[in-house]
Amino acid sequence: MPERDLVSWSALVSCYEQNEMYDEALRKFKEMVVDGVLVDEVVLITVLSACTHLVVGMTGQLIHALAIKAGIELYINLQNALIHMYSICGELVAAEKLFSSACTLDLISWNSMISGYLRCGEVEKARSLFDSMPQRDTVSWSVLISGYAQRDRFADALALFQNMQLEGIQPDETILVSVISACTHLSALDQGAWIHAYIRKKQMKVNVILGTTLIDMYMKFGSVPNAMEVFRAMEEKGVSTWNALILGLAMNGFVKESLATFSEMKECSIVPNEITFLAVLGACRHMGLVEEGRRHFDAMSRKHGIEPTIKHYGCMVDLLGRAGKLTEAEELIANMPVPPDVSTWGALLGACKKHGDNVMGERVGRKLVDLQPEHDGFHVLLSNIYASKGSWDNVHEIRGMMRQHGVIKTPGCSMIEVKGTIHEFLAGDKTHPQSEDIEKMLDDMAKKLKMEGYAPDTREVLLDIDEEDKETTLFRHSEKIAIAFGLLTIDAPTPIRIMKNLRICNDCHMAAKLISRAYDREIVVRDRHRFHHFKQGSCSCLDYW
Repeated sequence: MPERDLVSWSALVSCYEQNEMYDEALRKFKEMVVDGVLVDEVVLITVLSACTHLVVGMTGQLIHALAIKAGIELYINLQNALIHMYSICGELVAAEKLFSSACTLDLISWNSMISGYLRCGEVEKARSLFDSMPQRDTVSWSVLISGYAQRDRFADALALFQNMQLEGIQPDETILVSVISACTHLSALDQGAWIHAYIRKKQMKVNVILGTTLIDMYMKFGSVPNAMEVFRAMEEKGVSTWNALILGLAMNGFVKESLATFSEMKECSIVPNEITFLAVLGACRHMGLVEEGRRHFDAMSRKHGIEPTIKHYGCMVDLLGRAGKLTEAEELIANMPVPPDVSTWGALLGACKKHGDNVMGERVGRKLVDLQPEHDGFHVLLSNIYASKGSWDNVHEIRGMMRQHGVIKTPGCSMIEVKGTIHEFLAGDKTHPQSEDIEKMLDDMAKKLKMEGYAPDTREVLLDIDEEDKETTLFRHSEKIAIAFGLLTIDAPTPIRIMKNLRICNDCHMAAKLISRAYDREIVVRDRHRFHHFKQGSCSCLDYW
């Protein structure tokens, strides 16, 4: 061009910014200033957007100084861009100063400031500002609900969503995704299902993100038919959608269907990614399909050009370990091209406990306790290995180490949702308002279990106490208490759904199978690793977990 004016430069800078070439946008803007071209608020807003994406607060401050020099810093759109930039770059004091000194504020100003507080972890300040807003739009609600969900304050996210409903504000896709995620984390199936019903009633379009979130929720509640219904109804499916289905089917014991879905995905020309193979290897792991797992692991790099990460190697170690191939699993760890992490060693330790290899288990357990002395699970597993062979001196040594390092064993906790309320139970819990009724149901369960031929597996109680006390301890595990409460409060044929924070023990697994037959009830237990669907005396895991 023989001549360039403000419009020419602004067009080029904007072009780079809109095409996510932020560094080039800043370079061109610098050339523009050096060329002596006067700036306006439009080009400065564009450049501030580039600074925000690159998180370069110092450059943003220079742009702010340039706006003051040009006398255009009071334009509201420019102020909003500055507040947003400072917030994203963690410069909260600068953002607050601009916000409080502004002559005019609009909804974007308020929303940007709330977003900035949340990004910097100032959740209470964000809520206080939200409550003081003269008016709110959907974005205002969305920012705070999403912020609560991202900060693991799921109960607050649900409560705020309910307030939003009372004010008659229709949620958008971002809000629904956050709220459904909150329901998943809170084990609140009834509320999650209500939100799905709301989406259908309002005839809202279920896009890839929303549909995938619904599938993930239903799968994590063990509601496989509902998840399949969402999947089939989706017009557009992304790789994340297929991944959620493959992983969910595997977690719920539908391994054959999970692997068939992977084949269908490839037939639909959907290119698998790293997460896809984690789901596929997880499916093989859940049923001990060693050879099929090896085949998919090899195909990752050979056919799909995906180099296995530490998580993929961890899956293979777990697969081999669960199948009893402990030596091969340890050799794989030794020959991995990446350094093994504690999770990989932990998978081998769990396999040693399962298959009774106390020699390898002690060696691996000692290594893990040294690597991560603050991890309660490794101490407990090593202690259990010693207890299983009656080495009580070693058990006391490990427990002494735990006390020395301030390590506290995570207590077993089971949750069950009844009529929209979440009830939590710990082992031996007698604090529930209906504890008397629960105790009576536990006694009834004990009688029926004896008639079914149940014998407590006292090997699970790794304490130096007599057999009678061990049986009493076993029958007060949190999942048994939750099942008793479910039998009292949930009418057939509705399944009794329980979420457990730890792996279900052998005794509770056997008891749940027999209870499902004795009471003719479907019981779904989601433990730390997978789902167990108990029905008529059998489990979906086929006793392999």
